[in-house]
Amino acid sequence: MSYTRKNRLVALIGLMTLIMGMLFVPATQAQSSSTSCGAFYTVQQGDTLSRIARAMGVTAAQLQTWNKITNPNRILVGQSLCVKMITIVDNSTYTVQRGDTLSRIARRYGISMTVLAQVNNISNPNQIYVGQVLQIPAVTIQ
Repeated sequence: MSYTRKNRLVALIGLMTLIMGMLFVPATQAQSSSTSCGAFYTVQQGDTLSRIARAMGVTAAQLQTWNKITNPNRILVGQSLCVKMITIVDNSTYTVQRGDTLSRIARRYGISMTVLAQVNNISNPNQIYVGQVLQIPAVTIQ
């Protein structure tokens, strides 16, 4: 791996770590949970699953499982790989009030609007309604 590519990869990992720290809060008492991809990486020329795993702080086996890869020696340039999993734990609810927006509700609970929409199967974050009951997840990163 060239020096420039390695620097870009290190910068990307640092940026992802910073973003993940801002978007997610630790999980508390769990009632039910689901798993979703928390970060992606696009395969570059010369990448291997084990190198990507090492750079992302996970195992090649985890990458293989998360991405349903049957042959770990066959990844394609341009392929998008899930490199961090998040477990979404539903542990409380919120009833939408007049004037609420999904982004404000997400900010109030310290989670990302994307995760809040995903947990509640909201395809258009601009379409929530008064009285709608939202699941408020606590999130852990694997």
